[in-house]
Amino acid sequence: MPKFLIQATYTPEGTKGLLKEGASGRRAAVEQVVTGLGGQVEAMYFAFGEDDIVLIVDFPDPVSMAAVSLTVKAGGALRTRATPLLTLDEIDEAARRQVAFRAPGT
Repeated sequence: MPKFLIQATYTPEGTKGLLKEGASGRRAAVEQVVTGLGGQVEAMYFAFGEDDIVLIVDFPDPVSMAAVSLTVKAGGALRTRATPLLTLDEIDEAARRQVAFRAPGT
């Protein structure tokens, strides 16, 4: 199953909701969304700094990740970034593939 790193920052309205609901309430909401699309939450951490929350999730396909991303962003409580994560074996496979490429100016 494709794995994704999600980094999110709460908007002021989202922070108010977090203070009202608590971290465990947000964990339950995230679990419901992810498992509802056939995925799994591997890890979820709150942080401080540029990101307020960091997750590693598995989804059956990238379209499921895109659906969650669009829905969450439309809600306006979070600004998010999703990064696909690749295994070592996937990178080894990519390194073995032949790619016809010519650098600019060569």
